[in-house]
Formats: sequence, C-alpha cells, structure tokens
Amino acid sequence: MRKKKALFLDRDGIIVNEDQVDSYEKIIWIPHVFQSLARIRRESDFEFVMVSNQDGVGTPSFPYEDYVKCQNRIISTLEGEDVYFDDINIDFSLPEDNCPTRKPGIKMIEAYADGSYDLDASFMIGDRLTDMLLAKNIGCRGIWFAPEDASLPEEYEGTVALVSDNWIRIADFLLNSGIKTHRTASLSRDTAETGISLSLDLDGTGKGEMETGIPFFDHMLAQIIKHSRIDVTAFSFSGDLEVDEHHSVEDLAIVFGSLIKQALGDKRGIERYGYEVLTMDDVVATVALDFSSRPELIYQVQFQREYIGSFPTEMVEHFFRSFSSASGSNVYISCTSGNAHHMAEAVFKAFARALRNAVKRIPGATELPSTKGAL
Repeated sequence: MRKKKALFLDRDGIIVNEDQVDSYEKIIWIPHVFQSLARIRRESDFEFVMVSNQDGVGTPSFPYEDYVKCQNRIISTLEGEDVYFDDINIDFSLPEDNCPTRKPGIKMIEAYADGSYDLDASFMIGDRLTDMLLAKNIGCRGIWFAPEDASLPEEYEGTVALVSDNWIRIADFLLNSGIKTHRTASLSRDTAETGISLSLDLDGTGKGEMETGIPFFDHMLAQIIKHSRIDVTAFSFSGDLEVDEHHSVEDLAIVFGSLIKQALGDKRGIERYGYEVLTMDDVVATVALDFSSRPELIYQVQFQREYIGSFPTEMVEHFFRSFSSASGSNVYISCTSGNAHHMAEAVFKAFARALRNAVKRIPGATELPSTKGAL
C-alpha cells in the first residue's frame, strides 16, 4: 500500500502575518497563500496538517475566546478558498513550560511517525528555524518560509529543501513543476595547456569545490561556489602551472562561463540582471551582470600590489573578461582601493551574489526577459 504524505503547516508567519492574532484586524493574509494552498490541495495527495504554537492562550493577555474566534475565521476563510485541513494541532503553552507538545517537540504530531506516512516525501513549512528543527526531529524535509538570501545554518542544510517566502514558488516546488527541475550542465575542454572537466547545478546550495593548484585563486573560486549557491558536482583540472597561471585562470573562466550559458538555455523566466554592492572591511565592491548574449567587461579596479600570495592581481580582470566572453554577458566591476586581498575577495563575492540573482528564476514566469523577443 502506498504511504500517505503530510504537509505540516505553521499558521502565523506563513498563512497569516506573524502576530498574536487575537482580533479580526490582526488577520492579515500572506500574499498568494489562497491560490497556492488551493493548488497544492487540488493537484497533490498531501494531507494538510496545521502545527502551531499559540503562546499562552487562556492567560489574561490572550483570552481563549479571542483565540477561538480568530482561529475559526481563519479556517472558515481558507475553506471558502478550497483549502481544507485534515488535522489541526495547536499548543497553548509558553516557552518556559517546556511542554513536549510545543514545537520543535514532536509530541503533537508523533502519530505521523507510526510508519503509515512517507516522511521522506513529507514537508514542514514554517517561518522559524524551530519549525525546521521540528522537521528534522520527525524525519521529514523542511521549507523555510524566509527570504531566499537568508543565511541557513549548516545544521539544517540536510533538512531544508527550499528557502523561499514566495508561495507561488513553494507551490511550484511541491508540485514538481518546471521550477523544481535543476538546470545542470557539463563540459570537458582539453588543450595543449590545460585539461578541465566541470559539471555544475545552477539550482544548488553552494556545495563542491574547484582546486587548480593556485592557492589564492582556489580561495576565490570557493567564494563563487558558496555565494552563488551553484553546486559543483564534478571537477577535474590539469594546467601548465610550470609556465605560469595565465592559461589555467583563463581556461577555467571560459569553461565556467560556457557552462553558465549552457545551463541557462533560452533564458526564459530568469531575472537576467543581477547586481550586488558588498563591503569587506576597508573596501566596497560593486558588480552588475546582464546575460544579454553580448559580452562586455567594464573593469574599474586598481590594485596597489602586483601579487596576492603567488597570484598576479592582473589575472582578476582577465578571469572576468574571459567569463564575459564565454557566457555572453555584460559584466561591470568596480572596487574602492584598500587591502589587496580584501579588494579581490570583495569583488569575487559580489560577483557570485550578482550571478545568483541574475540566474534566479521568477516564480511562474515563462517569458523571455527582453522586449526584442530574442537574447
């Protein structure tokens, strides 16, 4: 028999605004929650399970009657939009009570761990990290209802499948529509000077590594992976480092840029433009990107040192020029003067974050991001 799936849903912060909802005026709906939950309910076999902490209901500051009237209004309004809950679990305790029914404890929903539910295919959606801890504790996956650039603590990376505060994107993700399909690409490039094989996933979480044998350059590549959230799924490299760093840096930029172009495909539904202003100690770097199919680099960075470690600072510009050419992108880079290490690292981090924004898919969008009709 096929096991059931549960969609555990917090209430405040993902369905209505986070607040002590004790009057009708405080019922403020999260954008797109009606259409998205109705769509998930209609197009999936998830059972809807509300799991909510309502601190201190029944105390003078939060009378039970006030809670009930608002809860009933919320549930009846959702049902009017074809959103029905199969189970509702509410804990009224205060944090200091340490009740086992209080999230992230699983006492309220422990029945779902009896083996009749496929917890690997079930999700907990909540706006707090305690909701993600609840998901971890019961053995399902989490969707953290937070801005997509929110910093997810490492201990939750194996649990949290998606970080988003956009209900349309969450619905797309849960229903396995096109937005969930990962954009991947692989390329091998062998010349008399270098041999590079690289596979990447634009829709990753920033995992993997690229090691070239050039220590500072490897440090910068790690910044790109981490801050762009692009996964490197396979990498091999050989280069003529006995000559110098030039061929290795240039060819890796060509491969990386070519893979970004390949993974983006026809570019429908992406942001296309990305920018970041990033400060690092004594410097400020600015990077702007446009995947226009027209390569151009504007580079306004002046290092006061010829080398950072063994890495020539002139190769920073050459890396981005090669990337621009291979990816077909406009790249604008500027940085204030200061510590050379900080300048380079700020530039690479800002580039990574601008890249992340530019390749991001707009939930529900399928159009080409151009009035020309072609990119």
